[in-house]
Amino acid sequence: MTIHLSIASQGCGCDRQDMIHSLITMDEAIARIAAHAAPVGRTEAVALDSAVGRILAQSVRSRSMVPAFDNAAMDGYAIATSALTGPGPWVLQVVARVPAGQEAKTSVAGAVAARIFTGAPIPDGADAVVMQEDVLRDGDVIHLTRRPAPGLNIRLAGSDMAKGATILDKGKRLGPRDIAACAAAGAGVVRVRRKLRVALLVTGDEVRRAGGVREAAQIWDVNRPMLSASFAELGLDIVVSAHAADSLPGLVRQLGNMAAQADLVITTGGISVGEEDHVKPAFLKLGGETLFSGVAIKPGKPVSVGRIGKAYWLGLPGNPVAAFVTWQVFGMALVRGLTGEVAGAPTRRHVVTEAAIYRKPGRCELRPVSLAGFDAQGREIISFEDATHSARVGCLPLADGLMFLPADTDSLPAGALVEFHPFSQS
Repeated sequence: MTIHLSIASQGCGCDRQDMIHSLITMDEAIARIAAHAAPVGRTEAVALDSAVGRILAQSVRSRSMVPAFDNAAMDGYAIATSALTGPGPWVLQVVARVPAGQEAKTSVAGAVAARIFTGAPIPDGADAVVMQEDVLRDGDVIHLTRRPAPGLNIRLAGSDMAKGATILDKGKRLGPRDIAACAAAGAGVVRVRRKLRVALLVTGDEVRRAGGVREAAQIWDVNRPMLSASFAELGLDIVVSAHAADSLPGLVRQLGNMAAQADLVITTGGISVGEEDHVKPAFLKLGGETLFSGVAIKPGKPVSVGRIGKAYWLGLPGNPVAAFVTWQVFGMALVRGLTGEVAGAPTRRHVVTEAAIYRKPGRCELRPVSLAGFDAQGREIISFEDATHSARVGCLPLADGLMFLPADTDSLPAGALVEFHPFSQS
């Protein structure tokens, strides 16, 4: 019998039962975002070449059948199979040549054939295309030794898309495959939501631009380049990105200015209850309305969402791993709600643990993990560190997503089934 010892508290106090009971669950926080965050109103028509990453505001329908006409699936000879009488072989006169892009003007209803190329219209009377490798050509005649089936190597009109059919529903984020379908449907211009305007405010007197000069007690800024990269991947419009001093009057001024320019204001740090944490007081001083403040998760417990006037506010923790994790879960949910994106959330799935887990229960833990192959049953295996450290960034390049550990779980054996949340990709 194996005894699993509980992990002792490190004394931070954040897992005290009275504090945990005042927090909402992760699922409740996401539900509140979904219930309140409505898409920005204005839409615009953009050329298809410029539409990648944009969110459809209007469904795309096919302007014609695709293909628009019966056409050859490969180079060969168009024939009428009904003209092949007897057991064969058969000899057919080549009476026409049909390149792609030109209309077929000669009928092949009798014992004749037309030289045809991939994508070219099928001539009247033909119901099969024999690939050129299966034909022996001698001057202006071809020899066939095998009877082709009707419909062979013919792409029928409308077999891909019917005229007027809905190809993409509104709310779809357009990627390369979606762009291809729009082009095939004849949609050279699509109507999309305007880009979401975001503002980013990084707090902390100790923070300095990455790679710049810093004093002994200062740190390089991870959050601004990390989040800016995520905004760029999503095609968001960054209207302002700034660093804030740890003073209440300065934060009130900066937050107010940002809320007047953006749909979504994102802050990092300053949302706990310490003497130097001024973001929440500044938010309230501006008349901010809180959607939630504090979620029973680890890392990222102080994460908060609210509104300042017409702008939404997302308060992320200052520790970079906690900021990244909460952005992935709550920030992406906000972006989906404000852009009207449908089904853009990563699909959670179950995976198995490579090693045993021992942890302190109390909050749902979102631990970065890496995919490490498959077990004998074909299930994905994840590897991970023995604890979650909200300030250790070195693990992020190796991580593929987050493992969800339920709040009441203190230990799991190797091979346990857990929920996996892949990182969002644009």
